[in-house]
Amino acid sequence: MSFISAREHGAKPGSGGVASAQQDAIDRRERLRRLALETIDLAKDPYYMRNHLGQIECRLCLTLHNNEGNYLAHTQGKRHQQNLAKRAAREAAEKPAQPAPQKRAAVKKTVRIGRPGYRVTKQFDQTTNQRSLLFQVEYPEIEEDAKPRYRFMSAFEQKVEAADKNYMYLLFAADPYEVISFKVPNHEVDKTEGRLFTHWDPDNKIYSLQFHYKNKGLEGGMGIPPAPMGMVPGIPPPPMPPPGIRPPPPPG
Repeated sequence: MSFISAREHGAKPGSGGVASAQQDAIDRRERLRRLALETIDLAKDPYYMRNHLGQIECRLCLTLHNNEGNYLAHTQGKRHQQNLAKRAAREAAEKPAQPAPQKRAAVKKTVRIGRPGYRVTKQFDQTTNQRSLLFQVEYPEIEEDAKPRYRFMSAFEQKVEAADKNYMYLLFAADPYEVISFKVPNHEVDKTEGRLFTHWDPDNKIYSLQFHYKNKGLEGGMGIPPAPMGMVPGIPPPPMPPPGIRPPPPPG
């Protein structure tokens, strides 16, 4: 009979003999079992399983136990704790690394002060027979160290009016002004050197953009008619001979 059992049966403390080390170990396990049964819910233990023989099995360590107390004592032992640590390390290694959350850039809130003034000039280059448009937009209150921007936008990108494939839009933007757009013919823009250029005047706060349209069916798309067969571009043709005289053959 253990020390605890003796006290439960009415024995006075200190009336028995000195308990041996084995009896102390038994009493300690009994106290731990009772304490564990009061504080631990075995129904929530993922490794607790009772087999068809009525025995309790630890699914982590693959050990058999006769009762709950023996199983609880096992869960506090070195073997069970080592297996728990190994399983946690393996799960951490197999778990895919979570990507670091991307920090969103703070959205800059700008108070719009209205639309800028502008001037549009239609031009025609007689040398190349190309039509061009010159836009001059005034930004007197533009933010410091800021520069206006532009882009061409298809008619199908906007939602303000019905899309028309014959037109496109040219947008200008600069804080703190509102974005303005111009509806221009949807022809191919000549982007060769000197045919599309921009200029920002920081003193007068004027942003200028000029672009040319390509001429289809003309040599190089620059509006220069192709030279006749056998002629050198830029050299006028020789005079025609009088009627009845055969012209000389071309040089060799």
